[in-house]
Amino acid sequence: MNFLVRSLSVLVLSLFSFACTSNGKSVVNGESTDSCLYSQLPFEMPRVVQPVFPDYEVNIKDFGAVADGKTLNTEAINKAIQKVSARGGGKVIIPQGLWLTGPIELQSNVNLYTEENSLILFSDNFNDYPIIETSFEGLETRRCQSPISAVNAENIAITGHGVFDGAGDSWRPVKKGKMTESQWKSLLASGGVVENNIWYPTEGSLKGAKACKEFNNPEGIETEEQWNEIRPWLRPVLLSLAKCKNVLLKGVTFKNSPSWCLHPLSCEHITIDGVKVFNPWYSQNGDALDLESCTNALVINNVFDAGDDAICIKSGKDEDGRKRGEPCQNVIVKNNVVLHGHGGFVVGSEMSGGVKNIYVSDCTFLGTDVGLRFKSTRGRGGVVENIHIHNINMIDIPHEALLFDLFYGGKAAGEETAEELAGRMKAEVPPVTEETPAFRDIYISNVTARGVGRAMFFNGLPEMPIRNVHIKDVTVSRAEKGIEISQAENVTIENTVVESEGNVLQVKNSKHVTVNGKTYQE
Repeated sequence: MNFLVRSLSVLVLSLFSFACTSNGKSVVNGESTDSCLYSQLPFEMPRVVQPVFPDYEVNIKDFGAVADGKTLNTEAINKAIQKVSARGGGKVIIPQGLWLTGPIELQSNVNLYTEENSLILFSDNFNDYPIIETSFEGLETRRCQSPISAVNAENIAITGHGVFDGAGDSWRPVKKGKMTESQWKSLLASGGVVENNIWYPTEGSLKGAKACKEFNNPEGIETEEQWNEIRPWLRPVLLSLAKCKNVLLKGVTFKNSPSWCLHPLSCEHITIDGVKVFNPWYSQNGDALDLESCTNALVINNVFDAGDDAICIKSGKDEDGRKRGEPCQNVIVKNNVVLHGHGGFVVGSEMSGGVKNIYVSDCTFLGTDVGLRFKSTRGRGGVVENIHIHNINMIDIPHEALLFDLFYGGKAAGEETAEELAGRMKAEVPPVTEETPAFRDIYISNVTARGVGRAMFFNGLPEMPIRNVHIKDVTVSRAEKGIEISQAENVTIENTVVESEGNVLQVKNSKHVTVNGKTYQE
């Protein structure tokens, strides 16, 4: 069945033209990237400042580092970084070779440069990673120190051609359903413990999981002894950057993270350019990029292959996020390829500090569970607004090409049963408070998708419908289901084609949904 939508109304928003097709090219020691990135933004945004480094360099071999794959080089690498930072800045070179190390701590004015054929392998010894105070999944908590981290640093970079391997397989639990029978047998033979068809690397990891009532932050763990018992559960993100300014990640590869891979938190002026992230598709919480409460960011020319969400925008969870009060804002996401992930581009579910002024364009999603994914739930609070998405291509999307889910329950698309979702939706409708999340003023145009489970699904809250969503020039072919809109207001769909074997359009509990010049509301 073909569904052709041609809205007769003119959008109040004047969609801007996209004549500029240049890929942004960042330059170390430059003020900004290619001006083309900014020339036609639908909101005002300062150019992202690039880090500047003095003309000085050292080699980690001069500090005793040995590339034999068995010598622990933690001290040598960190001494090199400390010396360069203390001298006023410059480049720390990791030459070709296999370098085993524990946690690396970046410091201000240091460019950690990796030569071709350099492989940095992080230790799989849990005791090499101290338990620290940090933020994870939007909450203040304790986790193990990240393999790479920086706090309150300025003018920092990781550049070059090398690979950083986070030894994530030694940390992560694995669900049986995500592996073949032979893979599962091999995993069991490696040791660990199994409960409810989930493999845990150690008893301590299982104990930590049992202490988590919601998501992955344990409760009721009080003493240092108790924290140390569950250390294997406290999986760190591979790269943690907190409250840093003028940051550049360029050209390098990050893979096999214990949990999230790249996690910039409360950073300003950050560029992620030409980076590759690879996590196994079965990796629990194996997000590629979680940009949280950051201001002025470029995510350009990257390749992401994730076990969870790929490009994800966040700003803290529930009361912790609202108290922090730092929205993620002024972000350009352009020219990226996502090979796998729970979502190609994602906002939420932790968005309690707000998300605004996000521009996504020229991205390709190949087999992500969902294409464009917006998610939250009651209790979050926060406002997501002024999101602009243009020129997206996607194929082989088993679930939604476009999904708004305000009843998110913590599971990936397809993992939750219809009965579980219906149970949450039947809960008593609460009044609107600071805990009520809001999604509004979202503009999506020029999207092509082939082979999807459902073209679009809007699932808003009765007390706070999804508002002011404008969709234009979309083609979806080989869809199992069409468009379903529930609990939404002021939705305009224009010049959209959906080919579906199922019901093409369902509108319920919504107001002012305009399709082909006709307004639907129930």
